[in-house]
Amino acid sequence: MSPRQTDELRSHPSPGAGAGATSPVYARISGTGSILPSQRVTNQDLVERLARDGVETSDDWIVERTGIRARHFAQAGETSATLGAEAARRALAAAGLQASDIDLIVCATSTPDMVFPSTACLIQRELGVHGCPAFDVQAVCSGFIYALTVADAMIRGGTARRALVIGAEVFSRLLDYSDRTTCVLFGDGAGAVVLEASAQPGIVASCLHADGRYANILNVPGHLAGGEVTGAPLLRMDGQAVFKLAVSVLDKAAHEVLDAAGRTADTVDWLIPHQANLRIMQGTARKLHLPLDRIIVTVDQHGNTSAASIPLALDVGVRSGQIQRGQSLMLEGVGGGFTWGAVLVDY
Repeated sequence: MSPRQTDELRSHPSPGAGAGATSPVYARISGTGSILPSQRVTNQDLVERLARDGVETSDDWIVERTGIRARHFAQAGETSATLGAEAARRALAAAGLQASDIDLIVCATSTPDMVFPSTACLIQRELGVHGCPAFDVQAVCSGFIYALTVADAMIRGGTARRALVIGAEVFSRLLDYSDRTTCVLFGDGAGAVVLEASAQPGIVASCLHADGRYANILNVPGHLAGGEVTGAPLLRMDGQAVFKLAVSVLDKAAHEVLDAAGRTADTVDWLIPHQANLRIMQGTARKLHLPLDRIIVTVDQHGNTSAASIPLALDVGVRSGQIQRGQSLMLEGVGGGFTWGAVLVDY
């Protein structure tokens, strides 16, 4: 974003301010940022680790079924909060803002540092700011879509003018390394955007959905009770059921936001889906009749980073020069709950 555009965003009147304020207020993405943990784990690294425990898999098996070639795992001292804070700093720098300029922090995570307080509050502490609302959104892999929609509504409603929207996860700490069908899928990381009030549309349309009847196909059923973990504290997934449902609901969500915006799929410059599985992503693009080279793909190097995957992919696309100002972006996610949603963005 140019200095002039940033100044325009900063000088835009506070939503609803002034007796004569009649212009609608929108929310635009003014900066993106992301971070990956220090340890990169290739498929071969994982194959060797699993073999020591008698679990057989191979690089070819993983790539063929998922498209994943590597992922990053958090090490001691790397948490959802520390990763989220660093992604936020990078997004703030890209937007030309300081942490003190922010008046809202929303963090999407399924792997909080603590039961409470929220990871958003811990990120707020890491950033050295105080007083603005900060809270978590838990919608698993759809979390960033949910968080972005909530922040957009708060900016449009006048509750906030500049928001940090973050997705941060350390899923490596929830994996069952005796189950090769799930432990090869996930990685850790964080991504963030700065969302600012604007006179021009940025978040064009969004939709959110959930269906708790499918809670059993993707979950971590363990919980704390009486000072002990009860139930299974590791990730469980019915891969075939998730795959089938994901392709169906993502297609419907994409068309829902396009219809709300009065647009067609051919107006979308980039599809930025939740990076769960390359086949799911390609299936969604085909249903929208979008060329496969218009998908931002990071799953091959990041794995499935749950709520972090969309902002990570967005930041990679922006910093690589693929995504340009003025382009239309379709962000969509699906995750445990079962939750799903989409956001149409004029970047």
